[in-house]
Amino acid sequence: MDGMEAKGEGIGARVRRKEDARLLAGRGQYVADIRIAGMRDVAFLRSPAAHARITRRAKPANAAEAVFFLDDLVGVKPIVTRSSIPGYKLSEWPVLAAQKVRYVGEAVAMCVADTRAEAEDLAERVEVEFNELPAIASCEAGRASGAALLHEQWGDNLFLQSHFDSGIAPVAASAPVKVELEVSCARQTMHPMEGKGLVAWWDFRAGQLVLNTSTQVPHMIRAGLAEVLGIPQAIIRIAPPDVGGGFGYKCLLQPEEVAVAWLALTRKAAFRWIEDRREHLVAGANARQHHYKLVAYADERGRMLGLDAEVSVDTGAYSVWPFTACLEAAQAGGNLPGPYDFRAYRCKVFSVATNKPPFAPYRGVARPGVCFAIEQVIDAIARAVGREACDVRAENLVPASAMPYVNVTNKHYDSGDYPGSLAMAREMIGLDEFRAGPKRDAQGRWIGIGFATYTEQSAHGTKVFASWGLPLVPGHDQAHVKLTPDGALEVRSGIHTIGQGLETTLAQVAHEMTGVPLADIRVTLGDTAVTPFSTGAYASRGIVMAGGAVSRAAGVVAERIRAIAAHLLQADPAAVEFRDGAVHAGAASVTYADIGRAWYLRPDQLPDGVNTGGLEATEGYKPTTDNGVFSYASHAAKIAVDPDTGLVEILDYAIVEDCGRMVNPMIVEGQTHGGAAQGIGSALFEESPYDERGQPLASTLLDYLLPGPTELPRFRIRHTETLSPHTAHGFKGVGEGGAIAPAGAVVNAINDALRDIGARVDAIPASPARILAAIAAAEERAA
Repeated sequence: MDGMEAKGEGIGARVRRKEDARLLAGRGQYVADIRIAGMRDVAFLRSPAAHARITRRAKPANAAEAVFFLDDLVGVKPIVTRSSIPGYKLSEWPVLAAQKVRYVGEAVAMCVADTRAEAEDLAERVEVEFNELPAIASCEAGRASGAALLHEQWGDNLFLQSHFDSGIAPVAASAPVKVELEVSCARQTMHPMEGKGLVAWWDFRAGQLVLNTSTQVPHMIRAGLAEVLGIPQAIIRIAPPDVGGGFGYKCLLQPEEVAVAWLALTRKAAFRWIEDRREHLVAGANARQHHYKLVAYADERGRMLGLDAEVSVDTGAYSVWPFTACLEAAQAGGNLPGPYDFRAYRCKVFSVATNKPPFAPYRGVARPGVCFAIEQVIDAIARAVGREACDVRAENLVPASAMPYVNVTNKHYDSGDYPGSLAMAREMIGLDEFRAGPKRDAQGRWIGIGFATYTEQSAHGTKVFASWGLPLVPGHDQAHVKLTPDGALEVRSGIHTIGQGLETTLAQVAHEMTGVPLADIRVTLGDTAVTPFSTGAYASRGIVMAGGAVSRAAGVVAERIRAIAAHLLQADPAAVEFRDGAVHAGAASVTYADIGRAWYLRPDQLPDGVNTGGLEATEGYKPTTDNGVFSYASHAAKIAVDPDTGLVEILDYAIVEDCGRMVNPMIVEGQTHGGAAQGIGSALFEESPYDERGQPLASTLLDYLLPGPTELPRFRIRHTETLSPHTAHGFKGVGEGGAIAPAGAVVNAINDALRDIGARVDAIPASPARILAAIAAAEERAA
């Protein structure tokens, strides 16, 4: 890697994850592992229709007390996500549908029994009759004149229509090169290893409703739940256990969460709901489905002059809390220019309501789609001017000399060398050698190489979220750090870990500031009863925001440790050093336990004027600029396409990434591997299709394809470290980045392989059927 890996246990050190001691040994505790005396299970009766009026509901005669319709949930409000964006339309998402259903899988009744199986049997006995309505199964259908309306009061099926134009007309009138194309991204579900689930119970001692829920955002869920249940936040505790992945799906307030919480609140007992995989595939939050109509303008060398775009996002039936139905569309329009340097840009974006599950912010949030789209544009321009696509791409990237750079949509790129990352990826994948060699292998497969470069806006600040008009805007993340009487360090943060290694990386930051050995640092995350406020884990913000807060709080405690140590050692505080697990001044030293003992047990040993805050501190943090900080990377894929079957094999895959200062390179690589695997799923495999009646056609893992080890390449990663000038230690986020570029790189490689026969794939996933259709279309044109 480029950039130095640190020795020891602090920032930059490649240390093993603390949490793996339990997770890899099967000792993690997830929602499904929780057992409470008297706990009962919940199952939901879900709609079989995509769009219908409910004309009749009836409970089983001998089980009326165990079945609940919306009318029974006294005091529960619908989930309403407000936004201050002009033109945005509100939707009311009922916790249980009562008058109308708007997607297959929408919950209609809640059933309670001693076991999940018995609850499901009870659900089968509930009678519900529907009067089906015409379904809206695509953006095109939703925008058509006379279309059936999901929300009659709107008058159309648009959550929001937005428009941006920096002045495209002069460029459109004069540019010598014009390229037009349409590309599309399939709908996907998110598939964390652990689905959604919760145990809700009443704590009589604390007088609180407690939710052990699988969530990324415990403090936010507390706020949303209080609003919908109509109770104070003070009587709600969100105490998430281990979480088996989130990817954005678990940063929403779910209707099932509200319904089960209401049961525990009103019955003062324990209830559990665990989402099964079929529920996730049919009713879980969806993502990724975009359609792009693109016109690009360039000069004779392929230098991009402007882009005219129309983007439709198939947003589903309701607006999710707190991110709304419009976050995806706003991100699509704002991020489509990507890392490229041009000034003429017009974009119309439509957030279309359809009879499908609501859209959620999935790892990358629109950027996998916009990266796929803009990278298709760059390669199309290169074909139009007859040049190597990698060369055209390099000449269009924002140069390092332009940093800091404000792009056409007012994204503030803080630091980096985008062309440099592409040059490294080009060298790693061996493009020049490949161009000089054969284009088919011994099996007769066509070989191709493709590239994609992206930026990832991470740790978005207050101003960014406020500009999106969201109901809950993040500010300062807080952390609490405390040296205990025996010299250990306790770190508490309101963010929660969903598998990204925060128990380790936050401990490394605390060690960097205090010198306390990593083995003696305990990190507690997410529990609203014992952690300071954080809006949670999303938008690749964890290490920037929570890491910055821990750094600041640990820095305060470190200075108090230094003052007490200087007194005990009879030394100048400036001479005190933290090293080798102790506190030194010259040849003398004291242990952290000595310092803790002095404060807690032997105050007679303390200096006069000692800080009365003691050996603990709570501090808040956000970066000095509110515009977010930008990680970036270039991906390069080398693939083989079988012309007879349409099957694709990834022969090599190179990644050059820069996420600022890495806290733990091993964890960064793990995040990148996982993200890239998901990105390859988007590129080649994953799709949630619907028929014209809004019926899901991939309701099991026989139909919904996920990539496995045999489908994935051995990723080769090279790191660079360009520190952000705006954040503690120069951190940037990295959690989402790996998922952004693979579709662009892989499909560009497929099209490079098919170039000689004039075939081109313009939709993902690039399935065998789509590739064979592209080959057949090219052969027909040639004939």
